[in-house]
Amino acid sequence: MLKCEDLKKIFDENDLTFFSGVPDSTFKGWMNYLAEGNGMKNIIACNECEAVANCSGYHLATGKVGVVYMQNSGLGKTVNPITSLVDKEIYSIPMVLMIGWRGNPNDEKEDEPQHKMMGKIMFPLLNILDIPYKIIPEDKVEAAIVIEKMKKIAEETKHPVAIIIQKGIIDNYNWGENKEEKYEMLREDAIKTIIDNLDGDEVIVSTTGHASRELFEYRVAKEEKHRDFYTVGSMGCSASIGNIIALEKPDKKIFVFDGDGAVLMQKGALASIGNYGANNFYHIIFDNHSYDSTGGQPSVSESINFEKIAEGCGYNFIKKAKTKLELLDSIKELKEKQGPCMLIVNINKGSRKNLGRPTTTPIENKEAFMEFLNK
Repeated sequence: MLKCEDLKKIFDENDLTFFSGVPDSTFKGWMNYLAEGNGMKNIIACNECEAVANCSGYHLATGKVGVVYMQNSGLGKTVNPITSLVDKEIYSIPMVLMIGWRGNPNDEKEDEPQHKMMGKIMFPLLNILDIPYKIIPEDKVEAAIVIEKMKKIAEETKHPVAIIIQKGIIDNYNWGENKEEKYEMLREDAIKTIIDNLDGDEVIVSTTGHASRELFEYRVAKEEKHRDFYTVGSMGCSASIGNIIALEKPDKKIFVFDGDGAVLMQKGALASIGNYGANNFYHIIFDNHSYDSTGGQPSVSESINFEKIAEGCGYNFIKKAKTKLELLDSIKELKEKQGPCMLIVNINKGSRKNLGRPTTTPIENKEAFMEFLNK
């Protein structure tokens, strides 16, 4: 298993010190190491396209090669800038793509359903994009040889290359994150409070990651029939899904449970939501300033103002809650307002260690949701 300190030494020796991307749990240890700095420059991106652009800017400014880190789902997102910006037939910009291999069909432990397709097509996609790739071995000497070789290919061809990271290859890293509890609630506390204070006939679309898992488990605990839409993949898409449902079902109240990282990834959706103005759309953002599902690495949400962004995009009502009492008051007020509405709930990062995953399949979830939606 590769230790983060050994990996840093390898990157240093190859002058690979600029990183940008969206965290992936496949190499959570390295993400934690980067979050601490440790002599590396890490530009947190809102999405993988931005990360490719960041490393392009780095190359244009310095002539050096940057590293874009991502889960392989993000590879699909980068196809446009890879083919229209950095390709050797366009601007010919070298970079190293550090890709976590989710949905590996060779893994004994089956991955989540949203990772299966990309897990199977990742290598064919890289071949189509003419991107050379190598799987990183866990031996540090062999890993050093691979990374040196791939960096050299990137420089010689002036084109992206990829290094593939499998689960368990990079060791965990216990970083000195700030565990100070700034707020009263965890996301799960906030979700329970909201569910307990809705009328019960609302339609809920929840974002990928822990939010959907916590919502699912609370429905189980309450012995309620599953009728929410759990967006198990497609990070950042829940708000758009919910917006169109709201426009198509004007007689129903549509609530979207979102996360700061997900909203930032597809922030343009807020403009569409405001423009089309569904008066039955209620957007709740659980903001813990982090990518909680990948280990709590920071997002950039602490430095932005969702309230002003929502106002500028045309939301009719915007509120923020930092305490349970404020949340209770906000939910009561929200239910009486005409949408589009946004409620930002500041929460502490973290979740239960024994948090499970939905036990229904995505197809079963879809069918139950559509049945409820069309009652």
